[in-house]
Amino acid sequence: MLNKILVVEDEQLLAQNLQDYLVAQGLEVLVANDGAKAIGEAERFAPDVMVFDYRLPDMEGFEVLDAVRQNRNCHFVLITGHPTAEVCERARQLGVSHILFKPFPLAELARAICDLLGMKREPKTGVSTSEGFVERRQSRTESFPLQLYDGSWVLADRRRTSASMAPNDEQLLTGE
Repeated sequence: MLNKILVVEDEQLLAQNLQDYLVAQGLEVLVANDGAKAIGEAERFAPDVMVFDYRLPDMEGFEVLDAVRQNRNCHFVLITGHPTAEVCERARQLGVSHILFKPFPLAELARAICDLLGMKREPKTGVSTSEGFVERRQSRTESFPLQLYDGSWVLADRRRTSASMAPNDEQLLTGE
């Protein structure tokens, strides 16, 4: 049985990218774009983890957390573009175990979810030597496509605009 993740995010493109990435990680994911929908979906979907944005169009993310917590026992991960001390303190008081500040690497979200669910994540290569580094850099299978706001696509682990602008693997290993 797949672990269920409810993503509560009003930014449609970000929500879609989060959903696509988490599904690729072997999780069942449902997206809600506002607080009211999230509360209803949480009752029906019964998520193991709710990933929620602090600012939603109809209510604050903490209001969603309170409503969901009344009927469901699940873990919470806050994602926010407003990393104020007040938001972080309130999240801690409400039992939010992970806070991610936008923009964040998708792998960090996956790590947080795996941590909450007690899942072990195996490294893809299992090698920490320089040969493993070169192998990971050359492997295109670890890349994950993300759609950008202009409609174009980028590979999540490859942020270069052209191969000529980036050092080659040997230069990275030797520091030249």
